[in-house]
Order: sequence, then C-alpha cells, then structure tokens
Amino acid sequence: MHVERICVVGLGLMGGSLALALRLARRMAIPQRPFHLTIVDTNPKTRAAAGRIVDFVSDDLALGVEKADLVVLATPVRTIVNVLNQLPQLRPDGCMVLDLGSSKTDICQAMDNLPDTFQAIGGHPMCGKEVAGFGGATPDLFRQQTFILCPTQRTTPALEAVAQQIVMDVGANPLVLPPALHDNMVAVVSHLPYMVAAALMRNAAQLGDERLWPVSSSGFRDTSRVSGTDPQMMLDILLTNKTAVLQQIAQYQTQLADVAALIAAHDEEKLMQWLIETQQAYWAYRQAKKDS
Repeated sequence: MHVERICVVGLGLMGGSLALALRLARRMAIPQRPFHLTIVDTNPKTRAAAGRIVDFVSDDLALGVEKADLVVLATPVRTIVNVLNQLPQLRPDGCMVLDLGSSKTDICQAMDNLPDTFQAIGGHPMCGKEVAGFGGATPDLFRQQTFILCPTQRTTPALEAVAQQIVMDVGANPLVLPPALHDNMVAVVSHLPYMVAAALMRNAAQLGDERLWPVSSSGFRDTSRVSGTDPQMMLDILLTNKTAVLQQIAQYQTQLADVAALIAAHDEEKLMQWLIETQQAYWAYRQAKKDS
C-alpha cells in the first residue's frame, strides 16, 4: 500500500532524520509516485530549516494532520501521548499513526484507546546521537539499525505493511515486539546505559579538578558519551518507563556490590573469574551484533 501524504510531528533528531530519509528514498526509488511531506514543529528556526525538504510546514497540529494519510509522531513520549489524545477531535475521520518514542507501553495504551477509525502502531528506531535537534539529523541515521514495531489493538495488516515499508525505505531492519517486552529490553540496553553514563559524568565532575579532563582518555569518553543526551527526552523516558528502569538500576547496583565485595576481600580467583565471564559476555554480544 502506497501512502501519499505523510505528516511528521516533531522535527528533532529522529523526526528530522526520518523526513530526510523518506524524501531521499522516494526520490530515488519511486519518483513517479506522488509524495507529499508535511512537518509540524513549534520551533520557528526548525520550521525555516525544514522548508528545503518538505512540501508544507506549520506550527499548527490541526492544520498539519488535516489531510495526512499517515501521521508520524516524533516528539518526547509524554507529548506523543498528549497528541494521540487530541487526534480523535482533530481527525474524526481517522488516519494511520506511527510513533518514534523511546518507551512504548504508555504510547501503545493511548493508541489502543483511539476510535476504530484510526490505525496505529508503535515504533522505536534503535539508534541516535548525543545531540538533539534537526541540526543533527541525517538521512542515514537508521541505515542497518534495528527499528522496533509494536502492534496495538488499532494495528491492521494494511498499516503493518505500510510501517514495514517505511522501515525498509529508511534502510533499517524491522523487529516486531510487544510493548512491555520492548520496554524491558530497552531499559537494559538503552536507558540503563544512560543512567550509568550520567552517574559517571557526575562522579567525575564532582572531583572538581580541571586536570581530570586532560587525564581522561577514550575509555571515559566512550563510556560517558550518552550522558550528553537531550535532558527533556530522557526525562520523559525515565518517567514513562519507570518500573523497568528502576528494576535495571537495582540489578546494576547488585552487580557493582558483588564485584566490590570481591575487590574488598582480595579474592583474586573469583575476581578473575568475574572479569573473564564479563569479557566472554562482551564478545558474545559483539558477535551477535556483527551477525545481525
């Protein structure tokens, strides 16, 4: 099924990269088919910059979604939920809806509550940068990355086909997961890493010695990188995926306490075994990513 009119709400890193990738893909693969791209964003500088890649730009949500076949919500999670709650009034005739939010349970519940005139599916591209905004957007952001799709009670075969096609158009690899499983998984591999990086950065900054930064090298740089992620986005993620994040923080604290006890006891044999098992787990992960 070909979708002719797409509206992207929120032209930050994710929404902007999706808009750039879709425009490029449609020009290269199916230039003969009509494709109308609308952007809704509240930032006037972003709207001005978007003029070169889209057909219509607005700060008015109602105007932006008015004629869209597919609405893509690419704002922070709680804003996505708020927009979903507004859509029945803005589009009583319904439309297709896809989101790019980083947690899925709250969003998919809001999608379930949409009238049956709507078709809706949750989405989450597993990629990103530590910079926010349209200025960081690139058309290759999703290339060879996993793009999770979470079906809801409002997901139809037609919409799932559209979503799968969009994922492939932007060069990503689709993976279908239930919302709750998605949230548990990303708490481990995305949200906890942010908390670890943030705690590490705060720990280092509290030392209060400017000589620390020249001393730091690639290990600190790589481990702390995601602490530069947009705070507003992370605030929404942590509050909307609270249960899973807290569970993973507790598990991580247990891991630290266990290895701290081995160090304190000077248990060389068990400490070496802990390090070896950790290295083995790392290389298993690297091999799995390489093969995927």
